[in-house]
Amino acid sequence: MHGPLQIWSAFVTLLVTIGPIETAAVFASLTNGIHRTHRVSLAVRAIIVASALLLVFALAGNILLALLHVSLPAFQIAGGLLLFLQALTLTFSKSGLSSISEGEHREAELPGDIAVFPLAFPIIAGPGSLSAIVLLMGRVEGWESRGAIIGVLALCLALTLVAMLATDWIMDLLGKTGSDVVGRISGVLLAALAVQFALDGLHAAF
Repeated sequence: MHGPLQIWSAFVTLLVTIGPIETAAVFASLTNGIHRTHRVSLAVRAIIVASALLLVFALAGNILLALLHVSLPAFQIAGGLLLFLQALTLTFSKSGLSSISEGEHREAELPGDIAVFPLAFPIIAGPGSLSAIVLLMGRVEGWESRGAIIGVLALCLALTLVAMLATDWIMDLLGKTGSDVVGRISGVLLAALAVQFALDGLHAAF
């Protein structure tokens, strides 16, 4: 992966599946009334845990597929379908697959550390982003190209951390309508990328 278009495609895929704006909105809801110092600590720890989880999937995801006797084309097709479902939920302004249910939201409000659950998983490192990083790593060869993917992942996670730290400003700026517009545009982009993943899998399989 040396071309700027390929790197841009990886960036858009990871950015949309991780969803910094959507993450910031959930983070604002879960940490309402918490002192800013504690909010910063929660955001940093959530990013660290999510980064570790995504990195494990990036480096060992294809090894796991081999152990399960699942071919990369089969995973590309399945991952493309999964990402397409997330794209539909984003486009029609519903919560994505990496969001949490109302029950999980209530559980997160109980005393305890929310940095791991639900912030790191499943909000940041959810099914969509975990599938996406395995798919992207499976499409490239050589450590230089894999390093580029990991670098793009690090950038997306850094942007997510910035969004979480600036959540109050972002919510005031965008409001509910602005957040919905961002989600719908992200959904359309993700739908096209998801179809491309599935087509790549079909082409490799046949």
